[in-house]
Amino acid sequence: MEMNKVHILDHPLLQHKVSILRDENTGVKDFREIVSEIASLMCYEATRDLPLEEVEIKTPVAVAKVKVLAGKKLAIVPILRAGLGMVDGIVTLIPSVKVGHIGLYRDPNTLQPVEYYCKMPNDIAEREVIVLDPMLATGGSASAAITFLKNYGCKNIKLMNILAAPVGVERVIADHPDVDIYCAALDETLNDHGYIVPGLGDAGDRIFGTK
Repeated sequence: MEMNKVHILDHPLLQHKVSILRDENTGVKDFREIVSEIASLMCYEATRDLPLEEVEIKTPVAVAKVKVLAGKKLAIVPILRAGLGMVDGIVTLIPSVKVGHIGLYRDPNTLQPVEYYCKMPNDIAEREVIVLDPMLATGGSASAAITFLKNYGCKNIKLMNILAAPVGVERVIADHPDVDIYCAALDETLNDHGYIVPGLGDAGDRIFGTK
């Protein structure tokens, strides 16, 4: 596994919050809020390399040379539906971010992703894009979503997951060696149903209170 493309964000706050998500006794309200909080903390790290430029402003005291974001602007693309749970936390941090959506579901027999919805900002190709999905299991959905974005002309893409399994990481790296992966924990394996172990169950069901 090419680990230089995988960034495991092991900040103590992230580790603590992920532990709460894993607990089967954590209810929908807390689960949803913590997913959003984790997304904010992860976004802080995933955007560390955004380019800056120096501008001059006047403070109440003096003229100052300060740094502001420059160059490429940011877009986030949640994979429906669980990825939606990560959007608000990032929008709170970066209110000007544009949001695209990709709808995929995993065929229960083949475990392969099937697209049912795709809507992007008009200038998506000019933006740095972060794909959002709480779980990176087989890697099929994430890889397909990244392929769709490349078809839109996107050249600077990152993937942000709360939990990842080694097989999913390997799949994305094999299919898209140019994409960096950010996750809060790298788990052990997948079970026979394609769920991450130990994982946290079905992220979409736990965010939206469905079964």
